[in-house]
Amino acid sequence: MKVDAGIGHQLERIPEAVRAAEAAGYDGVRTAEMNHDPFFPLLLAAEHSESLDISTSIAVAFARSPMILANIGHDLNAYSKGRFTLGLGSQIKPHITKRFSMPWGAPAAQMRELVLAMRAIWANWYDGAPLEFVGKYYTHTLMTPAFTPENKTYGAPRVILAAVGPQMTEVAGEVADGMIIHPFSTVPYIESVTLPAIERGLAKAGRKREDFEISYSNFVVTGRDEAEFEASRKAAKERIAFYGSTPAYKGVLESIGVGELQGELNAMSKQGRWQEMGTLITDDVLDAFAVVGEPAEIAPEMLRRYGSFTDRTSASFPVSDDEQRAGIIRTLRAG
Repeated sequence: MKVDAGIGHQLERIPEAVRAAEAAGYDGVRTAEMNHDPFFPLLLAAEHSESLDISTSIAVAFARSPMILANIGHDLNAYSKGRFTLGLGSQIKPHITKRFSMPWGAPAAQMRELVLAMRAIWANWYDGAPLEFVGKYYTHTLMTPAFTPENKTYGAPRVILAAVGPQMTEVAGEVADGMIIHPFSTVPYIESVTLPAIERGLAKAGRKREDFEISYSNFVVTGRDEAEFEASRKAAKERIAFYGSTPAYKGVLESIGVGELQGELNAMSKQGRWQEMGTLITDDVLDAFAVVGEPAEIAPEMLRRYGSFTDRTSASFPVSDDEQRAGIIRTLRAG
């Protein structure tokens, strides 16, 4: 199992964070689109590392056009000498329409088209194929030599999609190089919904599972002492509650028999009771989403639960002891 590290978004700290991640034995570094742009830190990550994979986990796809993403993907992959992976997610309708002021369609169908449009653009740039992509959501039919990148040695980046529901998951299996399973997942949901949907998508494309990389970053609750453990436990419960308030994720809660919890969490979120929401997450619910234990128990339990389907992870390990963290990383990479 490959192990990635999140590197944050404070640009002045990226060089140090990247060098530390490489020295600690991580396979790659990732950024997420939260309160800063996810791409700028990866440019610095490419500059200040030699072997680390770099990726977005995730960038919001529908906030950008396929051409914009194709350009960004090309530039980062060329500069990193083939180490960049473009990780995309759809976000939910209120964020796309109210935060980014962009149109919202049928997300799975739109994502499929967006990825195919990017691939058509890259085929034009790298292989000289005519650019004649006409779809429901995107149309790209104009490309001149002046707008074609010249540094083509490393070709197109890999594309992976984040997904929760079966439709988006099937799209990932069909058109992407891999998928990020949402942290808000349970083993019953993954086995009954996620993995079968991936297989359906792969079958549509005539591909095999070994051609597809699955990333899953489960919640981890641990600590070097009781104070660290309790802080980790509280943070995990609050994060699970945050995700659980989203109506589209109700099926995940239903997979462990607590579907009614979604309505309660949603109502509290509308009242702004974010921290209080975490108190509704029982220890049984926490155990369904998180690996909970002493630092030495984390990696073996992650491999036992998720090793059969997870190719890489970027789970955070909330321990302050560097050697304990390094031990977790070594065990996972060897598993």
